[in-house]
Amino acid sequence: MTESVTISRPFPKSRLQQVHWSPYLLIGILANAAIWCSALAYLKLKAPTYTSGWAVNVPGTAAQARVSLPEIGQTSLDSSSPYSISTQDPRQNYKFLAESDAVIQIAATQMDISPQEFGKPKVKIGDSTSIIEFQMTGDNPEEARDKSYALYRAIQARVNELRVQEFIQRDASFQSALSSSQRKLEMAQKRLSDYKAISGLNSSDQLKALSDNIEALRKQRAEIVAQQQQSSSRLQQLAANLNLSEQDAANAFVLQTDQIFQQNLKNYSETSANLVTLSARFLPDHPTIVAEQNKRDAAAKAMLVRSESLLGRPVSQDLIQQLNLNTSNGSARENLFQALVDAQAENRGLQSQAKETEQQIVQLENRLRTLSQKETTLEALRRELQVSEAVFSSTLANLDIIRSNAFGSYPLLQIVAEPNLPKSPSSPKKMFILLGATGGSLFVSAGILAFWLRQRRMTMLELERKTHHRIVEG
Repeated sequence: MTESVTISRPFPKSRLQQVHWSPYLLIGILANAAIWCSALAYLKLKAPTYTSGWAVNVPGTAAQARVSLPEIGQTSLDSSSPYSISTQDPRQNYKFLAESDAVIQIAATQMDISPQEFGKPKVKIGDSTSIIEFQMTGDNPEEARDKSYALYRAIQARVNELRVQEFIQRDASFQSALSSSQRKLEMAQKRLSDYKAISGLNSSDQLKALSDNIEALRKQRAEIVAQQQQSSSRLQQLAANLNLSEQDAANAFVLQTDQIFQQNLKNYSETSANLVTLSARFLPDHPTIVAEQNKRDAAAKAMLVRSESLLGRPVSQDLIQQLNLNTSNGSARENLFQALVDAQAENRGLQSQAKETEQQIVQLENRLRTLSQKETTLEALRRELQVSEAVFSSTLANLDIIRSNAFGSYPLLQIVAEPNLPKSPSSPKKMFILLGATGGSLFVSAGILAFWLRQRRMTMLELERKTHHRIVEG
């Protein structure tokens, strides 16, 4: 069996020369020349740009309004800080405004240039702070600074415009709510006033005063009843002393207090006395005595007719004499009888007073019962009025807060770093360009070298494969 032996031979030099390095060197020189020419041309031809930086603070604001209403409670309005909501950051709103076309247009108009020439600012929001940083570029330091001031004024103008719009919209909404609550308040006041006029009930104090009056009248009635009982006992005692029944004492009181009967009784007494005097001087049939008797009889008849009219029953002369109504002589019986008459008058007066007091109590109790039934409606109307007052006061307080808090949605901007006047251009940066060109050269050179080495290796592998193949065939 014949064994094949592989013998390594050096590669032909002419074939290795096919992967010569000179073309790759030329390509590298040309590529590096292009990179450096471009970088140097950029540094030479690019106009310098200056950047002015400044910063503003956006503090959080909060407002509170509390209104205390007697017998109702307390109403309040809290306008929390814009930073209190995690998903809300007013700095993002200001960033959006600063980059908006409307603000750019306002700032460009102030600079008397086009919005394209003015450009857009660079805005950076600091972490864990309320600071917003701005940067504006210009062809010279003054232009960059002027653009910064123009942008700040444009932002302020736009924010003020938005605040006015917000104020007008909210004020209109609250004015509508205020008008509605005011109408409800006026209606509640009118209903309460009309009901007071119709019912005669003004407040719960009126019921209390009425109840107090009833209790006072009851106490007064009890005192009158006690006095009446004392007077009745005294009247019974006087009637017993005079040996008169209560009915006779009552009849005697009626006759004693009548002026006409007393005048007739007086005339009868006087004519009787005159007749006794005349009887001592004249005979019974003397005209003077006869005339005086006629007077006495007429007075007696008038007295009997009047007493019958007062008592409602016939009265005899003997009964009148028994009652002994003539109290002008001042005897002990007559004094007792006068005391009886006085006691009877006092008793009648106390009875009348007690009856009148009882009627007043009944009337006041009926009025108290009626007003108590109306008190429920009155309290319902008063609560409705209190609720209307609370709603109106709360709405008015909210309106005052809206009017006084102009920085609710758009907080106040405080410039904490004035736009600076740059001392050196921000672009082009010579150091960065040179470093970039150097890096580009290194990358291009390394790439061309790597490509040449790869091609050389692939050529060597191809030659080795062909040489091995020829040896095997031979």
